[in-house]
Amino acid sequence: MIAQLVLSVLLCAVLLHGWTQLRRSPLIAWMSLFAAVGGLYLVWVPAHATEIAGLLGIGRGADLIMYLWVCISLNLLLSLHLKLRRQQEAITKLARYVALANAFVRTDDTRTVRDAPPPKVLRLQGDAHTSTQMRDQTS
Repeated sequence: MIAQLVLSVLLCAVLLHGWTQLRRSPLIAWMSLFAAVGGLYLVWVPAHATEIAGLLGIGRGADLIMYLWVCISLNLLLSLHLKLRRQQEAITKLARYVALANAFVRTDDTRTVRDAPPPKVLRLQGDAHTSTQMRDQTS
């Protein structure tokens, strides 16, 4: 009975989290809601887990729940990996863009890098938040 209460509280937290994330990522939120409702059902009616496992050719309901947990965990890991990879690619593109924007071409071989003028910084039109230091550097 204590395990059922603890699992129910945890699954209710998953329900609440899924509900709050509906606008941000609806697919993940709906999957979380579905998994939490299914988990609550199987926590309070564990005999049905064994019946469903028998229909699927799995011996016990606990084994079915373990297999489902492994599949959901692997899906979550893949999703996180792909998201981190997209973020790393975006950071690489941004760093490349900033490096190219700050680069300048030397036209005279006699000048050193110290003698070369600083690169021009393009100001956006209507930029009301430019500081005085930035204004002095760009003019």
